Amino acid sequence: MGFLRCPLSCHREKESQSRAQAQAQAHHLHSDSSCLHSESSNSLASQPSLPSVPSLTSQSRRHEQAITTHHHCISTLKGHSSYVFSLALAGKFLYSGSSDKEIRIWGRDPSRLEISNDNGVALGNGAVKSLVVLGDKLFSAHQDQKIRVWKVDNDAPHQKYKCMATLPTLSDRALKLFSASNYVQVRRHKKCTWVHHVDTISALALSEDGSLLYSASWDRTFKIWKTTDFRCLESAEKAHDDAINALVLSTDGIVYTGSADRKIKVWKKHEGEKKHRLVATLEKHKSAVNALALSPDGSVLYSGACDRSIIVWEKDTSSSGGHMVVAGALRGHTKAILCLAVVSDLVFSGSADKTVRIWKKGLQRSYSCLAVFEGHRGPVKCLTAAVDNYNGRSNSDDDAAYLIYSGSLDCEIKVWQLRIQCV
Repeated sequence: MGFLRCPLSCHREKESQSRAQAQAQAHHLHSDSSCLHSESSNSLASQPSLPSVPSLTSQSRRHEQAITTHHHCISTLKGHSSYVFSLALAGKFLYSGSSDKEIRIWGRDPSRLEISNDNGVALGNGAVKSLVVLGDKLFSAHQDQKIRVWKVDNDAPHQKYKCMATLPTLSDRALKLFSASNYVQVRRHKKCTWVHHVDTISALALSEDGSLLYSASWDRTFKIWKTTDFRCLESAEKAHDDAINALVLSTDGIVYTGSADRKIKVWKKHEGEKKHRLVATLEKHKSAVNALALSPDGSVLYSGACDRSIIVWEKDTSSSGGHMVVAGALRGHTKAILCLAVVSDLVFSGSADKTVRIWKKGLQRSYSCLAVFEGHRGPVKCLTAAVDNYNGRSNSDDDAAYLIYSGSLDCEIKVWQLRIQCV
């Protein structure tokens, strides 16, 4: 296990360990974010694109600043023995979660990549579907319907982390146990207290101030937890008609959820209210919504689905509610969009076509595809990116470098460097 130089050419898990890996991969992809209810036997087969949505990809740069890009794969991080489902950046480290329940830690400095035979820091129950870090706490979402909180030790980052709590906590469950009003119908003949997720937890997100943790699940709900005592404060029951695959938060507290029911829903908790309520439903995708990402200021929402398109939604400043409206679509991927990330004015997209694409926002709502990263041998399931502060150069609007990390069903993580120069 370790780091290999990358050549220049560059959603349910298996339910029985006795099944062949190929069968497990097909089952996972059929049930997870790649078209949950596709009639096709090939779950990664793309759904039709969206001809009614105009393309935002710029065909001409006559009125735009000339841009040159340089990109290459710095390293391939090997260590996971199963699909890489989740990535999270925290300070000098990258965390990765996989379908074999394992969480690993990697150093981020490209000039100091070291081979390590012991970078596994945590082992839960069930595939690790999402990771977020808050100070000395690492939150992990799992297929076994639980959220785990791990104590991060920055002085000894490669030692095994202690599990601080499993959500819902024992005290939280006990408090809800004896009142009938705390029970909700989860199946035809089964009830459960509202603090429990009853299916795979697919996404996690932190509030702007770090006081709240949001979780989304294939059980069609999203829940809100305190990050101090880990109590569950709220549960949005039957938030969607099918599994929720993605959840993102804006800086002003608006919640966006994307589901296999093809819808994106917008939720807000108004002052004086106890619960979030639905304020808008965004319907344009014709297949399962797999990924969501927001621009830094929250004015633009990006959504990726099995229809191979990334829809760009922009806030309608002319209306009092400031709801999102369709601006257009980014097209280029040949299979389902599985993950999205945004840094500054760049959008990063990973796909079942095994590539990562980089999009840059230009003038008058136009976008250009700056680069296509090729090298993965399986679908790209997760992405994260950040400004490259390790390259020895000062980043500016005219010359900037980025590090992009992509996790794949080929069990590998690739580290890419992208440099953008405006001439």
